[in-house]
Amino acid sequence: MAQTKKTIYVDNAATTATCDEAIAAMTPYLKTVYGNPSSLHTAGQLAKEALENARARIAAHLNADAGEIYFTSGGSESDNQALRSAAANGLKRGKKHIVTTAFEHHAVLHTLKKLEREGFEVTYLDVHENGIVTPEQVKAAIRPDTALVTIMFANNEIGTIQPIAEIGEICRANKVVFHTDAVQAVGHVPIDVKAMNIDMLSLSAHKFHGTKGVGALYVRRGVPLNAFIDGGAQEKGRRAGTENLAGIAAMAAALDSVCGGMDKTAKRLSALRDKIIKGLSVIPHSKLNGDPTKRLPSILNMCFEGIEGESLLLLLDDKGICASSGSACTSGSLDPSHVLLALGLPHEVAHGSLRISLSEANTDADAEYIIKSVAEVVEYLRGMSPVWEELESGQKQHLL
Repeated sequence: MAQTKKTIYVDNAATTATCDEAIAAMTPYLKTVYGNPSSLHTAGQLAKEALENARARIAAHLNADAGEIYFTSGGSESDNQALRSAAANGLKRGKKHIVTTAFEHHAVLHTLKKLEREGFEVTYLDVHENGIVTPEQVKAAIRPDTALVTIMFANNEIGTIQPIAEIGEICRANKVVFHTDAVQAVGHVPIDVKAMNIDMLSLSAHKFHGTKGVGALYVRRGVPLNAFIDGGAQEKGRRAGTENLAGIAAMAAALDSVCGGMDKTAKRLSALRDKIIKGLSVIPHSKLNGDPTKRLPSILNMCFEGIEGESLLLLLDDKGICASSGSACTSGSLDPSHVLLALGLPHEVAHGSLRISLSEANTDADAEYIIKSVAEVVEYLRGMSPVWEELESGQKQHLL
């Protein structure tokens, strides 16, 4: 495949470019206001003031109170602390049951597997072919000994959005702690933790044009939160370690920026997303994964029968397109995506997946180039695939 100088980045679910507002916001806290927020002198108190200002701004975008925001290193740490804390506090009341879905991020799933080994029972709800769990499923799964329900706001691989407000209402009525991994949703869709009855929420700055290595955990006042990292008294004693003030300032600035233009951006990206879906759906034996409308404006995921996703990505990269086959956290794995398997896709089909995740920088011209390039690469790979030859000759039956 011919090399091209054109570069199109459509892997924003893995990470986004740091925006100018975030870079400008963090610079003073690297060069001039560099005091430790825990110090009592003037330099430290200036840093403390900046820290609390960022906390209040981030809280406001979630309709939370500033005191309900705890800063962390990112989404994975926030998920771990939320789940571990809810489980430990449930255990004190004799509750050792947790409800989740089969296609959560591995920061949730791996933590739950550890809790299972420690004696907890976990119910993994089916997300169906459309990638959405129903409130009725959650209601039916809750038991008297349920300590926690944890269901992601929007899936990181296929982009489907869950009925969070309805699930939250059910959990509140049953007095069960409700956590949502909203790493892919914050900054992309409106979130109101009070209206949605969310008790704990995880977010990560680098998913909405902040920097890597910083995130936050929202915890509703009155919900117990245990310390996850021991040491100093930072974050009200719940997360030891000097706060990453520059990163936190950048996170607040990035969230201000994306939330300010959210409606306009969502409308444009939804149109761009749908254009790509329509263009790629013309490819024979292809399939959109997840509900066509109940999804993030920026994410689409498709499977193409008879090819390997890794080869598809490498050849698209050769054409200047930076995409992925799913979560960046599992890019080294040869196994098919657990998310796609949870939708009921066969292994052979799940292997041929492509995730495209857009940002404000992407254009109509990008979409047209992506459609053209993917079609060319799929045709090229199928032309040299013995599996595709067997499918086309009728030796094997098409699954899509």
